[in-house]
Amino acid sequence: TRSLCDWSSDVCSSDLAGQLGQALLAACPPGVTLIPCSRSGGPGEMALDLADSQACRSVVLEQRPDAVLNAGAYTAVDRAEQEPALAQAVNAEAPAAFAEALATTGGQLLQLSTDFVFNGRQGSPYAPDQPVDPLGVYGASKAAGEVAALGCPGGRVLRTSWVYGPVGRNFCLTMLRLHREKPELGVVADQLGCPTATHTLAAACWRALERGAPLDALPPLPRILHWSDAGAASWYDFAVAIGELGVELGLLNAAAPVQPLTTAQYPTPARRPPYSLLECSGSRVALGLEPLHWRQALRQVLGRIASPPAPSHPR
Repeated sequence: TRSLCDWSSDVCSSDLAGQLGQALLAACPPGVTLIPCSRSGGPGEMALDLADSQACRSVVLEQRPDAVLNAGAYTAVDRAEQEPALAQAVNAEAPAAFAEALATTGGQLLQLSTDFVFNGRQGSPYAPDQPVDPLGVYGASKAAGEVAALGCPGGRVLRTSWVYGPVGRNFCLTMLRLHREKPELGVVADQLGCPTATHTLAAACWRALERGAPLDALPPLPRILHWSDAGAASWYDFAVAIGELGVELGLLNAAAPVQPLTTAQYPTPARRPPYSLLECSGSRVALGLEPLHWRQALRQVLGRIASPPAPSHPR
């Protein structure tokens, strides 16, 4: 099987302006010609609005990439309840357009998805082949995007959870700021999942594309993959660890005390799954990747914030 790392190929990835996109750029394998896309464009980037399905279709037909790695999404879970049409356009209609165009040109589609496609009621990790049952607009739009991606002969879905990294807007960076600004924090403690660092997720994405090509490879890569860092945590556990490691690494002078809250004490417009751990063992074997415990991955992310690496450039 030819490895994507050894294959002079084009990968059209959207949205590379986001937190995962930056990690994908940093981890881009040698031999890959990356066609970076973002909503507004920029130096070295192609402008692509995922809300415009015709533009998504056209970029594939024009560029004819060997793979599309769709790392972009409408992720404002609560706002999606008021903007269902926009969430559907970005999370479902964009992958449908990519899949339709790739069915004509050939090539892979790797669609990033979420633990929010499950209702969180079973109390044990969700396997890739389990039926989905989203609780809100965001999860429903992502579930529709999965169906669309799997309609493409080279389409795959990679579900993940609680994504954060050293750039962008995410729970980790918000908690760092609040630990500095607030005398005390209250964080939900009865929603269980697993934080996933962008650098470990990016490695899984590139490995999925590598092992998914050629499309008739044996043994075939599963059509639905799960990837998160190892272990389990509540949002409360995550917030406490951010404070502890932030102090240890010199990002915080002191961590604010964190009080555990129930979901009922912190109501939100959108319902969240109370338990959204993903069963990742089969996917880890298929990808040939060993997981990091979420706390170890968090230490690495905070270390990158404390000592940023030199800027990388698109390949």
